[in-house]
Amino acid sequence: MVSTPKAPDPVATAAAQSGSNRDTATSSQLLNMTNQVGPNGSLTYNQTGTNSYIDSLTGKQVNVPQLTATTSLSPAQQAIADQSNAASLGLGKLANQQINSLQGVLSKPFKFNNDDASNWAYDLASQRILPQQAKNEEALRSQLIASGLRPGTQAWDSEQTRLSQANTDQLNQLALNGRGQAFQEALTQYNNPVNTISALTSGAQVQSPNFVNTPQTNVAGVDYAGLVNNQYEQQLKSSQAAMGGLFGLGSSLIKAIPFSDKRLKRNIEHIGYRSGFPWYSFNYVWSDAPQEGFMAQDLIGVIPEAVPLDVDGYYHVDYEMILEAA
Repeated sequence: MVSTPKAPDPVATAAAQSGSNRDTATSSQLLNMTNQVGPNGSLTYNQTGTNSYIDSLTGKQVNVPQLTATTSLSPAQQAIADQSNAASLGLGKLANQQINSLQGVLSKPFKFNNDDASNWAYDLASQRILPQQAKNEEALRSQLIASGLRPGTQAWDSEQTRLSQANTDQLNQLALNGRGQAFQEALTQYNNPVNTISALTSGAQVQSPNFVNTPQTNVAGVDYAGLVNNQYEQQLKSSQAAMGGLFGLGSSLIKAIPFSDKRLKRNIEHIGYRSGFPWYSFNYVWSDAPQEGFMAQDLIGVIPEAVPLDVDGYYHVDYEMILEAA
């Protein structure tokens, strides 16, 4: 007896395709996680547990492996790391001990006395500058007298004024330079405790670990849904050919009644009309191949005899009957 093959269950096919894709991804992930060993350390992968989720098609829990990448230093590098960590920890503790001393320093504003700085600079340099200025004044007097100039004359007073201004400018510059140097020394002394604490704490910074990038899967999965659909189509063609031979009708008179149930289609788009009925483009839920055709739900109320229901509860459309009726 020749019978028409039963259509594949789209939900079961999609669930099987999802499981196949998941298995392919897991296998590829495990293959890509290759342990590495170098002169400074190693990188190893291990399964440390499982993660789970609920499959949207079957409603069942699916478990997938949870993997951990572990980086280990070589003995020499680990010894260096231990020493560095111990030193950083010691500096951090020392810095915390010195924090209290900052309260006394920072509670008082920075102060600087210009007069003290000027006097300090004057006292420091006057032992050399003042004797030199006195020699310059005596030399000028001798030069002026030798030139025939006498005290009280305009030329004499003009030269004496010029020398006096030069001496004053020299002392003012001495005061300014001394003030600047004294200011920097005072500021450095004020900031020394803060800089010391900062230097200690900078040596105790926690180093964040460098995590490796999870390897990406790149192995193509099996088109399980496409294989199931192709197998069904081949079985359907073989069945039709056998039935045509039994009844002597010829295969051209045996018509396929395709799936036309809206529940088995996705990416549905209305693109026009055929024989007065809406015509759509779509994909079956188990295949990415583009399709066109009627929608059973549009025709069941108009020509119900052309929209049979199969044993799985899905509608088909007898295209030949629709065309004849039109």
